[in-house]
Amino acid sequence: MEITTHTLQSAFIGFNASFQAGLAEATSMYGRIATTVSSTTRSNEYGWLGKFPGFRKWVGDRVVNNLAKHGYTLTNESYENTIAVDRDDFDDDNLGIYGPMFRDLGATATVFPDTLIWPLLKNGFSELCYDGQPFFDLEHPVLDEKGKEILVANTDGGAGTPWFLLDTSRPLKPLIYQERRSFQNLVRMDKEDDPNVFNRKEYQYGLDGRCQVGFGFWQMGWGSRQTLDVAHYEAARLGLMSLKSDYGRPLAIMPKLLVVPPSLESAALKIINTQFIDGGNSNPWYHTAEILVVPWLA
Repeated sequence: MEITTHTLQSAFIGFNASFQAGLAEATSMYGRIATTVSSTTRSNEYGWLGKFPGFRKWVGDRVVNNLAKHGYTLTNESYENTIAVDRDDFDDDNLGIYGPMFRDLGATATVFPDTLIWPLLKNGFSELCYDGQPFFDLEHPVLDEKGKEILVANTDGGAGTPWFLLDTSRPLKPLIYQERRSFQNLVRMDKEDDPNVFNRKEYQYGLDGRCQVGFGFWQMGWGSRQTLDVAHYEAARLGLMSLKSDYGRPLAIMPKLLVVPPSLESAALKIINTQFIDGGNSNPWYHTAEILVVPWLA
């Protein structure tokens, strides 16, 4: 193949088509538990996470919800992925081998947020959220009906394989995916005087983006490292549904998503998808949640 501006442009069009096909074909899972928040600056502050605003009977002047400031800030980070095409493959008209690579690059871009969100959820027993406590913790500070600070839990501890029960029904889900620049624009360095071409006879194609992940309201998730069985599943549901906001206002949390790693899929199915138990008795937990098996939690 004669290497010209036209052939390089044609090759890029083909590479980009494969990349776009990979973007479209891949399926991500992070959106099930994370709200995507658009970012227009280096970092975003989420101090407003400190309170669930609620309605009250209007008697006298309005009561302004001054959202507690907790200094919870997410600073965007940069990521990149690059493919090099050897000039010899252009010379030998051997570009067909790169189609699957660019297709996979697109698929990788689609699921990249999963590689950040799911490990964050798994590390929620140690990573801090907006109130300065681990996201899954025994001592989240809340004000009771009289305005006195008390400590409440959204975990029952344990030391085994973690699993999670979540309420994902609200606009702000338990986790946050903060997007500054998406990973969807394939760029090229294929001019003859580009350093990579001149020094290493490589035509380079890549993409980059900026993002960050963080925690939303801890009240919308229960994390457990106890055995996944009926007793602990029941405790998780009761714990979440009993949570209250400041001054004793019920939050009406309704957990509907049971998130498990592949190793706990069988245990989850026995609890959620078994209609009859104990020789014919109805299972009270049948279809009370959707099971989501997440390979990134393995």
